[in-house]
Amino acid sequence: MKKGIALLLLLAVCLLNYVQNDVPDQDPFAFADYSRLHPVKVERVVQGQEERQLVALIQEAKQKHLTVSIAGKRHSQGGHTYYKDGIVVDMTSFNRILSLDPVAKTIRVQAGATWEDIQNAVNPYGLSVRTMQSQNIFTVGGSISINAHGRDIRNGSLIQSVQSFRLLNADGEMIEVSRSEHAELFPLVLGGYGLFGIILDVTLNLTDNEMYTITSDAMSVEEYSTYFNNHVLANPAIRLHIARLSVAPDTFLSEMYSINYQADPTVPLQGNDRLKKRESWVIPSKLLFNLNRSFTWGRDAFWSWQKRYFAGQQGRSISRNNAMRSESEFMEDRQAGENDVLQEYFIPVGKFAAFVEAFRSVLREEDLNLLNITVRYVNRDEEAALSYAQADMFALVCLYHVPLAAGDQTRIKAAMQRILDAVLKQDGTYYLPYAPYPTLEQFQAAYPGQAAFFQMKDRYDPGHVFMNYFYEDYKGE
Repeated sequence: MKKGIALLLLLAVCLLNYVQNDVPDQDPFAFADYSRLHPVKVERVVQGQEERQLVALIQEAKQKHLTVSIAGKRHSQGGHTYYKDGIVVDMTSFNRILSLDPVAKTIRVQAGATWEDIQNAVNPYGLSVRTMQSQNIFTVGGSISINAHGRDIRNGSLIQSVQSFRLLNADGEMIEVSRSEHAELFPLVLGGYGLFGIILDVTLNLTDNEMYTITSDAMSVEEYSTYFNNHVLANPAIRLHIARLSVAPDTFLSEMYSINYQADPTVPLQGNDRLKKRESWVIPSKLLFNLNRSFTWGRDAFWSWQKRYFAGQQGRSISRNNAMRSESEFMEDRQAGENDVLQEYFIPVGKFAAFVEAFRSVLREEDLNLLNITVRYVNRDEEAALSYAQADMFALVCLYHVPLAAGDQTRIKAAMQRILDAVLKQDGTYYLPYAPYPTLEQFQAAYPGQAAFFQMKDRYDPGHVFMNYFYEDYKGE
């Protein structure tokens, strides 16, 4: 009798698990990125190992009329790393540190190396990365393909840190690309989403590792732009900056606080520069963030905890390399049929408050589960062909929890487009690595250089050897 009941319970659990996971985003035979929004079948996934192998792969793709896409950690969310029935080249094993010049402050790495790999290599020499995302888990090739930015407020987007790179192009040729060699390709590949070839290795300019003192200030949304200009940007000792905007019901998009990292030459680097190896407080942080994800009251609790936590960091010393290794594991969520997706909006500094007011109005009318907003600053970038920083901008990085079913996504897409209308009204742009919710017209308005970009793509790769869903979604054909 007991065995029969146990068997029935086991069958019930198996049936429940089958029902919960019988959704497209859980298909074990499909390929997708972090978003799980576009699962498709690909021809095969190839682990990048050596240059001759990659050259042969390009030649095979041309002969067999296959497409090639390039993948790193696959944290982009709009199908940038794969294409239906195509070959996916996984570059994460192509990850050696090739050379390091501590005097010139440069490093050359293969494209699959992560920022953590670089930090581990340069930290003993008192050096640091200039610009990267807040987390160090991403590959260098993927990061320059999206022209990433982060907490550094002095060095702009990643294109400004790149000295040169080698590219395997659609003809199977390996070429050196810099501002003086094959210079036309430089602003196309950096922020070009893998459409011009496989980045083999990159030479980056580095900066000094140094000790910072953390300070934190609370303010209203209306005060933030003036505060940033007068107290952050005007202080050359402040090297890194990030702000957080409340999504808690009681202070929704009205209250915020900033975290500044100010160089402190009185604190010696030696003895304080040991790299932290693991994230702390992951389990309690994950519990709190799940409450934030699931309940409106949980957002008030999470916001209160955040403010207390960062107030407790006031005056703490931290090295640059450790400040650029932000925690992320506590935010991971992999439930079947739903996921956390990012959208990022770039707003001119002086128009921040006006945008947030319009953003707040849309969110109150739409059924969107907004979990978190961080605010960063990025200097104007006139170099990248698809520059998102067409002025000095605040970047609002927004994390939404969304269902993945097609019907739900149709509703969410319409709501996101309303937000994009508010972005464009303030002369803003949005970040292209994420789900392509914007209309084609919104893309064209945000990126006036897009037509020339796609013309160059077709010129350098007329057979479309390198292909992904970014091209399909935004080319408009």
